[in-house]
Amino acid sequence: MQSFLGIDYGDRRIGLSYGDELGIAFPIAPAVEPEHAARVARVVAEARRRKATALVVGYPLNMDGTAGPRTVVTDDFIAEIEAFLPGVPVHRVDEGLTSVEAEGTFSSRRRGRTAKERQRHRQTGELDSRAATLILQDFLNARGYGFGGGGG
Repeated sequence: MQSFLGIDYGDRRIGLSYGDELGIAFPIAPAVEPEHAARVARVVAEARRRKATALVVGYPLNMDGTAGPRTVVTDDFIAEIEAFLPGVPVHRVDEGLTSVEAEGTFSSRRRGRTAKERQRHRQTGELDSRAATLILQDFLNARGYGFGGGGG
């Protein structure tokens, strides 16, 4: 059975999600450790714990589809992860405006949230894990996983 770890990489927080051949992605606790190396270790540990057969990383392309400065930073992060997880394929998925969309999921659930509540969602990494879920769900949908899909 294939299983996937979705990743929304950020300089201070790394959003994480999980999904499998059933085609449903869901958020899991983000990596919010203070040090970069500890966040990377947390991602690697989560991939191993969940026996991820592939990683799906949000890739920050420019609106015109070209690579920008953030893609270089993300490529460096991917190289770090690949060193710890040899043989586990990494899929880069255009993350588009997933953080904005993830913020929208909070807004639609609860109108009138305070600025303090919005800030808490960002600082805890909950927003990042929701973005990772959207990235992974897009990947799973595109590959035909889930109801009637069959995977591939």
